[in-house]
Amino acid sequence: MTEELQEQSTANEAPEEMPDEELLYDLADLFKIFSDTTRIKILYALMGRELSVSDIAEATETSQSAVSHQLRILKQSRLVKFRRDGRNINYSLADDHVYTMLNQGMSHICE
Repeated sequence: MTEELQEQSTANEAPEEMPDEELLYDLADLFKIFSDTTRIKILYALMGRELSVSDIAEATETSQSAVSHQLRILKQSRLVKFRRDGRNINYSLADDHVYTMLNQGMSHICE
């Protein structure tokens, strides 16, 4: 069976047992992060590239103050990471999981 077919069959099967309550709580908190349009815009702006706060503000048509506030939340949730470049700080998606969640969500609502 190919890996893709294994993933599809796994996605359609009921879990053997309910995950631990703490894990479910953490998962719910993660999904809450995606409930803010500004945060979603920031994540989309960072797809495949690294940007400064001012570049993100321009791309999302949002104030730098609002972007900084939302980046703090996204960093705490480990959805974005940052890299210092002299006096500048550049942000990017934390890993491929974030990219996948955004793409899967968009796929789901566009069906």
